[in-house]
Amino acid sequence: MNGDIKNDTEKIEANKIAWGKIAEDHYYYFREKLAQGDFKLNPMVEEEIGDVAGKKILHLQCNTGADSILLARKGAIVTGVDLVPENVFFARKLAEEFGINNATFIESDILKLMDVHEGEYDIVLTTDGVLGWLPDLNKWGEVISHFLKNEGFFYLHDGHPFMLIFDETGLAQGKLLPKYPYFKSTADADNHIGGYASKAKEAENHFWGHQLSTIINGLANGKLYVTHIKEYDRCMPGMGGSALDENGLSYYPTLEGKLPLILSLKAEKKL
Repeated sequence: MNGDIKNDTEKIEANKIAWGKIAEDHYYYFREKLAQGDFKLNPMVEEEIGDVAGKKILHLQCNTGADSILLARKGAIVTGVDLVPENVFFARKLAEEFGINNATFIESDILKLMDVHEGEYDIVLTTDGVLGWLPDLNKWGEVISHFLKNEGFFYLHDGHPFMLIFDETGLAQGKLLPKYPYFKSTADADNHIGGYASKAKEAENHFWGHQLSTIINGLANGKLYVTHIKEYDRCMPGMGGSALDENGLSYYPTLEGKLPLILSLKAEKKL
């Protein structure tokens, strides 16, 4: 991946177009999954967020809404937000097809959500492959704080910043080959998008690598403080790994216990 001279607004627009190209594939993938009685939330996320029945949840970067629907099935009142109009269209379609009445979906750039939406939520969350599509985590922290009730919490579950510096092919071979600079504030560009739920398609897209300090400082900028942080050497399929454990989570056998693949944290408002 190489950098380019586009500004952040142009890069976000390119990402919107790119994700739109694979939205229908994600819809069909998750429609099949949701039809299966044993399809559940990421077990790490489910354990850490606890009972969500009756809770108002703001799900940021919800993609085509599968996890929003799973949260709704657990009794939460969910508002999913995504940048991509095609994602929102298919999220609404999935909710209708599966009779979900307690999940609604909004099309918005997360960083501009305060301009188009109002409300307070018990839980604000974002999970699995999300932060790299945001250029400004200081603004992100402000958005989270704006929508979070004082007695609520924010939850993040995403790729560990340290893991994201390594060459993907090397990881699959058990080799740690640094490829992407950890200390870099500009986005990397790619010409293909896709993965576990869609074949790769040609589409310009841009991904921002964030340091652990950038994540924490972004939350602090929103007057949020971290109450819980955890690291995992396994993840959901599609986020990394080359084998599955007994819980269906993906990991690298030769790197088990040696490399953090996932970072999760909870944060609350400073009163």
